[in-house]
Amino acid sequence: MHDPVVVVDGITKTFRMSRKQQKIERTGEKIKVAVRNLSFSARDGEIYGLLGPNGAGKTTALRCISTLIRPDSGDVRVGGFSAVADAEEVRRRIGFLTSDLKLEDFFTPDYLFDFFAALHGVEPAVAAERKKLFFDKFGIGKFAEVKVGELSTGMRQKVQIAIALVHDPEVIVFDEPTNGLDVLTARVVTDYLKELRDAGKTIIVSTHIFSLVERICDRVGIIIDGRLVREDALRDLADGELALEDLFFKLVKEESGAGADA
Repeated sequence: MHDPVVVVDGITKTFRMSRKQQKIERTGEKIKVAVRNLSFSARDGEIYGLLGPNGAGKTTALRCISTLIRPDSGDVRVGGFSAVADAEEVRRRIGFLTSDLKLEDFFTPDYLFDFFAALHGVEPAVAAERKKLFFDKFGIGKFAEVKVGELSTGMRQKVQIAIALVHDPEVIVFDEPTNGLDVLTARVVTDYLKELRDAGKTIIVSTHIFSLVERICDRVGIIIDGRLVREDALRDLADGELALEDLFFKLVKEESGAGADA
């Protein structure tokens, strides 16, 4: 058994809520606890799925892993480096993709790939080789000089993936990797995630889509209200008693209290 590459160690993250947010959430609380003492780990050569409903804390957890935000307490270690104390080292080891990160509309895929390759210190010859690989694999090549603002949602997503992997990171963190994609593009993306897993990469994905988890994940953590309520290998998660979807809604109901509408 390999040692974990990513270790999430008891992180808690809170946010101050505006009056508008309080109204939307139907609460008088001024502080929202997004993740609560959350711990899990991911090894090399596996896809770890963080499964939970919208608002469960999945995106917050991934942003803490990727050093975009700092946890209030606890820490994340990537390749032995602390996301809190050694954020720059962690960023070198991670490729992070989220639909919340937008590419500037007036740049082209070709320019953006070269820009981020240089930003990560990738040698020009190596960057050119990787660009050809990604642009061929994802069909970006014929759109290389088209402005991002003129690309389809699926093509923009594929460009974002290429950019996220420009520095050949050992850890890949994807927040809702198939969100907003058509079925053909989603299949290309998930097939490539499995290729990366088979090449020994550590991959963490967050999702609320059961079929995606069942198709690509090796281990799964179910997160509800910011807490990890169940974790296991996918094949063992429901102990053969319930389908993943049924187990999930059973856990949601238990966490919400008796009689809650799951």
